[in-house]
Amino acid sequence: MSPRKALLCACLLLLGSVAATAEPLKIGLNYPQTGRYKDQGLQQRLGAFLAVDEINKAGGVMGRPLELVIRNTRGEPAEGAENTAELIDKEGVKMVFGGVSSSVAIASGKAARDRDTLYFGTLTYSNATTGEEGQKYMFREPYNAWMTAKVLSQYLKTNHANEKYFYITADYTWGWSVEKSVRKFSGTEDTDANPGVKTPFPRALISDFRDALEKAEASDAKVLMLVLFGDDMVRALNVAYEMGLTKKMQVVVPNLTLGMARQVGPKMMSGIVGAAPWVWNLPYEKGYQRGKDFVEAFSKRYEMRPSSSAASAYSIIYQYKDAVERAGTTKTSAIIRELEGHHYTFLKDEQYWRAFDHQNVQTVYVVRIKDRNTVVSDEYSSDYFDIIDSMAGDDAAQTREEWNQRRQDAGKPTHL
Repeated sequence: MSPRKALLCACLLLLGSVAATAEPLKIGLNYPQTGRYKDQGLQQRLGAFLAVDEINKAGGVMGRPLELVIRNTRGEPAEGAENTAELIDKEGVKMVFGGVSSSVAIASGKAARDRDTLYFGTLTYSNATTGEEGQKYMFREPYNAWMTAKVLSQYLKTNHANEKYFYITADYTWGWSVEKSVRKFSGTEDTDANPGVKTPFPRALISDFRDALEKAEASDAKVLMLVLFGDDMVRALNVAYEMGLTKKMQVVVPNLTLGMARQVGPKMMSGIVGAAPWVWNLPYEKGYQRGKDFVEAFSKRYEMRPSSSAASAYSIIYQYKDAVERAGTTKTSAIIRELEGHHYTFLKDEQYWRAFDHQNVQTVYVVRIKDRNTVVSDEYSSDYFDIIDSMAGDDAAQTREEWNQRRQDAGKPTHL
C-alpha cells in the first residue's frame, strides 16, 4: 500500500472511531408499521436504515453517529402528532420525518413546529401539506397532488382526449386534493359529465369498493381514476380485475408505488397508468450513477428493489446531513436557512427546496405497468415501470402566484 493510501485509511479509521464514541445525533422516523399503508411505511424504514448505516460507516454527521428512533403512527393523525412530541420531548431527536397519510404528516408537522423542530414529509401528496397547511418547519421531499395532476394530464389529454372519466376517491385530505387537481388539469371538472364517488377512509370495506366499481361500470366511462393508495388501492384493483374492468377501461392510479404494484401482482397490474416522483429503473435509463448505487445497495441488502417511499426516506436523511454540515450546527433555524433554495443532484436529475413553500421541486414522471413476462424477468421480479412521459419540476409545480392565492383563500399569510 502506498504511503498516501495508508494515511487515508488511517484517517478514515480515526474518523470512524471518533464517530463511534461521540454523542449520537438522534433523528426520528414516524411511520405506519400497521394499517392500510404499512407496506409504504416499511419501505421508509428500510431506506432510512440503509442511509444511517452508510453515513455512520463514513464517519457520521460532524463526527457524531446518527441514531434512528422509530415510532408507529398506525396511520392515525393524533398518533402521529403524539409520537412526534414524544420523539422530541423524551428522546431528544433533532429532526423528525415520515408520514404516509397527508393528514398524519400535517398533524405531525404541527407538533414538530410547536417544538422548534424540523419535519420532513416522505409520502404526503396532498397540496395542503406545503399549501394552505404549509409552515416554516415542514419540508416535503416528494411531489404533491398538483404536480401529479400536471404530468398525468399532459399524458391523458394526448391519449384520452374527450373521453368520459369516473373517479373513485378516498374520502380524506389526500384524495380530495388529488381528485380536484386532476379534474382541473384534465378538463374533467364537470361532475355530471365525469361523475365519481367517495369511499370511506381509513376503514373502507371490500363492499365499499365493489359498490363504487359497479357505479363506474354503469357509467360507461372510458377512464377509471382510482384515487386510492396503499391497501385500499390493492383491494379495489383486485375487485376491478375480477369484474373485468381493467380490460374495459383505462385504469389510472395517480400515485403508483412499487409496493402497491407488487401487492397486486404483474398480471392484474399490466397496462395501468400512474405517476411517480422516482422509480428504481430511472437511474439506469438516464445514467444517474448515485441513483444506481442506491438501488444496488438496497437490492443487495434487502433482496428487493426500492420503492419511491424508500428513496424518499433515504434522500431526506442525506439532505439533512448535508444541511447540518453546511450550517455547522444542528440548530433548526440555521438548517432551514441552508435548505431554502438549495439545489442538489442525488438519485436523479437536479432538485431543489423551494424557499417560499418548502416544496421539493423535481422532475415528475408518468409510468405504465409492463407486461407480466417483462416484470418477472428482473432478478427481483420487479421490472414494473415503463416511463412514458415526464415534466420538469418548475413546469409541474404551482407558481408563487398560485400558491399565494391558495393561502389567501384559506385565510393564511402568503409567507411561512
